[in-house]
Amino acid sequence: MQMNFHRKLPTPLEVKQEFPLTERMTQVKAERDEEIRAVFDGTSDKFILIIGPCSADHREPVLAYIEKLRHLEEQVGDKMILIPRIYTNKPRTTGQGYKGMLHQPDPEAKPDMYKGIVAIRELHMAALRDYDFTCADEMLYPENYRYLSDLLSYTAVGARSVENQQHRLTASGVEVPVGMKNPTGGDLGVMMNSIVAAQGSHTFLYRGWEVTSEGNPYAHAILRGYVDYAGRNISNYHYEDLLWVRELYAKSNLANPSVIVDTNHSNSGKKYLEQIRIAKDVVHSRNQNEDIKHLVKGLMIESYLEDGAQGVGEQVFGKSITDPCLGWEKTEQLVLELAEKL
Repeated sequence: MQMNFHRKLPTPLEVKQEFPLTERMTQVKAERDEEIRAVFDGTSDKFILIIGPCSADHREPVLAYIEKLRHLEEQVGDKMILIPRIYTNKPRTTGQGYKGMLHQPDPEAKPDMYKGIVAIRELHMAALRDYDFTCADEMLYPENYRYLSDLLSYTAVGARSVENQQHRLTASGVEVPVGMKNPTGGDLGVMMNSIVAAQGSHTFLYRGWEVTSEGNPYAHAILRGYVDYAGRNISNYHYEDLLWVRELYAKSNLANPSVIVDTNHSNSGKKYLEQIRIAKDVVHSRNQNEDIKHLVKGLMIESYLEDGAQGVGEQVFGKSITDPCLGWEKTEQLVLELAEKL
């Protein structure tokens, strides 16, 4: 095996010391964390929207989007908690293509992991410092979580990672809610097993240390649809799907049974406009059934400043360079309509 070692990267502790949070930022995060946990443990009936670009590709449009979210939350904050998606790693099925800001802080330049670490920390810090938003990111690389652990209020384990032991055990030591997506093949048993692992306590190897975790009682399910043996997208957000997941939870004795529905990916067949219909359908299901209402804590929506997607190197400000997203006008209208229906 050939592997070229270029340079040793700074540890998470070193990066946190170089780019520290203020006392106010730490307090805002603590308050946000408590408010979000209250939804998952059932003491709050607010509805969570994990919302934002498929990938955080450029600092300026991401922050412009987050500024709009801040104004929107002022209108719906009595019913909703908005958690911006600042997804700085992009999983690639074949390993090809743009892998996210962590790899390439400039999508048109060569990968630079040190600049990427600095860029993603500074972006999450700006969202917290300037807009009082602690955000969500995906745990694509478990060993990198601690670069952002003092900034995040939500973490997701993706469909390709959810069967991986290191992701599951790392999730068990995370202090904020972690969503475990159903795998790309759709096996909900795999997803439920991942939640069992994440809620349990473990001793394992992490960043060269023997560590112990206490278990994360806020680990929960994310339904994102799946791909069948023939390559067809199959959705799993419907009324009957939600009741089935409730039954799986009832058999498991897991803490804080919760579901977040991902309105894009295989649920929409990556037809981004379908997210509008799917989001309304899930809220309608909640309104028809108290068990579903208690189970479904929120939605995950891919949204940016402009509709659709573009290629790397194109110059439309705030248009996704990965999966297509809802533009701002449609996003704002959807969120306001959902707030009325809750």
